Amino acid sequence: MPAAIFLSPEDAEHAYYEALRTGDTDTLMDVWSEDEEIVCIHPAGPRHVGPAAVRASWQEILAKEGLHVTVSHLQVARNPLCAVHNVLEQVQVETRPEARYAFVLATNVYMKEADGWRLVLHHASPAIGHEDNGAQLTRPHHLH
Repeated sequence: MPAAIFLSPEDAEHAYYEALRTGDTDTLMDVWSEDEEIVCIHPAGPRHVGPAAVRASWQEILAKEGLHVTVSHLQVARNPLCAVHNVLEQVQVETRPEARYAFVLATNVYMKEADGWRLVLHHASPAIGHEDNGAQLTRPHHLH
């Protein structure tokens, strides 16, 4: 089955975070470019280069279940062939006895390819200064 065609970087980003939520590595990788130069850097982690390394890193992270991520504070820089999205991710890390969250700043870079917009870089790092008070962000940005 061919990969989905994303008509905008926002469509690709929505599919990316939805695949994280469901823990579906195959759908997640459909968002990524097949270029050998793609890069994924998880918070405090090494740099993963190329589709095989990126896939393996996400399979390890999503092995137990999907990630519950709320995205907000979208900043966009865009031209006709490239879009850079910088977001604040609120990642649920625990559910019991009460919800706890980690805050991550992420930069997602999308390139327009022959088959639509594709993710070529995801770089995430801890968001210093965001406290976990157990409450979700009050104004999440919906990516669709």
